[in-house]
Amino acid sequence: MRILHTSDWHLGRAFHRVNLLGAQAAFLDHLVATVREREVDAVLVAGDIYDRAVPPLPAVELYDRALHRLAELGVPTVMISGNHDSARRLGVGAGLIDRAGIHLRTDPAGCAEPVVLADVHGEVALYGLPYLEPALVKEEFGTRKVSHEAVLGAAMDRIRADLATRAPGTRSVVLAHAFVTGGQASDSERDIAVGGVEAVPASVFDGVDYAALGHLHGCQTINERVRYSGSPLAYSFSEADHRKTMWLIDLGAAGEIAGAERIDTPVPRALARLRGRLADLLEEPAYAAHEDAWVEATLTDPVRPDDPMARLAARFPHTLTLAFDPEGRTEEAGASYAQRLRGRSDQEIAEDFVAHVRGGHADDAERAVLQSAFDAVRADDSRQETHR
Repeated sequence: MRILHTSDWHLGRAFHRVNLLGAQAAFLDHLVATVREREVDAVLVAGDIYDRAVPPLPAVELYDRALHRLAELGVPTVMISGNHDSARRLGVGAGLIDRAGIHLRTDPAGCAEPVVLADVHGEVALYGLPYLEPALVKEEFGTRKVSHEAVLGAAMDRIRADLATRAPGTRSVVLAHAFVTGGQASDSERDIAVGGVEAVPASVFDGVDYAALGHLHGCQTINERVRYSGSPLAYSFSEADHRKTMWLIDLGAAGEIAGAERIDTPVPRALARLRGRLADLLEEPAYAAHEDAWVEATLTDPVRPDDPMARLAARFPHTLTLAFDPEGRTEEAGASYAQRLRGRSDQEIAEDFVAHVRGGHADDAERAVLQSAFDAVRADDSRQETHR
């Protein structure tokens, strides 16, 4: 069975205020063409279809057109909600849409109810496991510990139990939206960088033939059977070196991975991260290759030059961000507030604050209180969004 694995569309997201709807539409055109030309048997979308819970109308229209086109091809599509999606909103009409071959899985309680497809070798059970916010689903899964590993493990136990009731030789695929140990994050996964989301081990997916993951924006292989497709477009300059692709997976007769091919997605414009003195950036011939790219420039001049953005734009008209890191300044002194916080979780920032104002580090009990508070805030945000 040939599967096309994609994720993290983030429809409606901009790139440093640049509207990406046109680029997202081009990606969806490419996806539909790939499904048709490569004779795909099933499309998997592993979460974060939208960039936010209440997406702009043009993004909803783009999503609607994509669903109609996939349904017209007659190729089953399984989609799950991610942490950026409103599961309740995305799941509206799921029962009706299901009849068109578009299978939305947004309710954690239904994670062990697969979409069952068949080929000449027998059945394939596809389980959709939406993003699980531990504080909201711990009662559903009966976990004593409030953690991603606990709730994801409990959900996978249900999936394995259902799979055990099926005919011998039934192959299995799981879609999940999670941060798996060994995956490499980027700056655009803002909920990973500062949201306190801990990683889960790849072993949580033991017992299934393929885990199609979403959440991390770089295409990567955790192991042969556990892979991230990554986002189809770059959403931060930290992804400048990413090759944006989808996975074309051939699932063999016995559940083996008979083929894994990366299908490149359209690139609307190259990204370039330039660093140096302003005069060098404006004059060096080596930078000519980046003149049509979206540019992130970091100037290292000891003294801030006059009108740097306008001067940069004369050579690099698509310069989007400008930062200063003067030569000779120590790293801590030269770092912006955002740079000092980059990569640190809410929990770590709060503990640093406690240490700063009190002169001593938080103890284990205090760290537990802080973690409980952050969990409660995230859960309350999710509840409010559900009822908004």
